[in-house]
Amino acid sequence: MQKNRGVNELSIRSQLLKGILDGCVLAIIEREEVYGYELSQKLQHFGLKDISEGTIYPVLLRLQKSKWVVGTMRPSDSGPNRKYYSLTAEGQENLELIRSEWESLSSPITKILRGDEDAANR
Repeated sequence: MQKNRGVNELSIRSQLLKGILDGCVLAIIEREEVYGYELSQKLQHFGLKDISEGTIYPVLLRLQKSKWVVGTMRPSDSGPNRKYYSLTAEGQENLELIRSEWESLSSPITKILRGDEDAANR
């Protein structure tokens, strides 16, 4: 039974992350241009330890197709060229929308999940 519970926890975490990962990626790219591996390292630094490069590259590709980010090949000091990603104006607009929606959703959801009855009766 315990083994099955672990699978469910991973599945729930994965589903929750899918919903907000684009916003997290855009927010990091907003701060500075990054390449894929560097992006996965930054996400892990923030505590998203299970975000691998294999997860990041499909997200970057989708964001690029949506014209929210643009990739530029640049030489690397340590090996082959790297593709650095930067935010487009459309990406910045969508990041602001994601932030706004997150703010409006995160507080009530947290209250509901914590069982804050006082908040429900206001």
